[in-house]
Amino acid sequence: MPAAISPSPRAVVLVGFMGAGKSSVGRALAERLNWLFEDLDDRVERREGRTIAEIFRGSGEAEFRRAERAALEQMLEELHGGAKIVALGGGAFVKKDNAALLRAAGVPAVFLDARVEELWRRCQEHMSGAGRERPLLKTFEPFRALYQSRRKSYLQARVKIETDGCPVEAIAAEIVERLGLREIGTRTEQGEAE
Repeated sequence: MPAAISPSPRAVVLVGFMGAGKSSVGRALAERLNWLFEDLDDRVERREGRTIAEIFRGSGEAEFRRAERAALEQMLEELHGGAKIVALGGGAFVKKDNAALLRAAGVPAVFLDARVEELWRRCQEHMSGAGRERPLLKTFEPFRALYQSRRKSYLQARVKIETDGCPVEAIAAEIVERLGLREIGTRTEQGEAE
């Protein structure tokens, strides 16, 4: 039985696969609620003094997952300082101890999903720009297999929202409604989830 979600959570985490729109939706949601936004991968990079790709290349995935867990624990300890929207990396919520840590803290998770072909398209588009290097993004079939293996864990989130073709603002508004959050202000800028 999942832990009860407090009527006024101090944080909401966005989970899902690469390309689901966690960062773009997270920023829009934080602005709508007048909360802070944080990408957990950015915290990992600051703490470790190197990029995610450099951690994977130099120390391997196990070391990255250790650093990710430490960053998540630190972020949860800081929640008394203000409400926050946090975008988790694609593999963070898959780790049972991380999901349990979030449940114990009463932090609701929202799973942003899309068709795997759409996720792949978004990642390819992002990679052709000045985006972050994705160490687990190689070719489509391994991408699809990784998505399928992680999806069962993502479905343990409190709320699931489809992002295919949905504007970022509409996704943020749906999260506010489904979690019963109190809106502070609204944005007028429209864009699709990336």
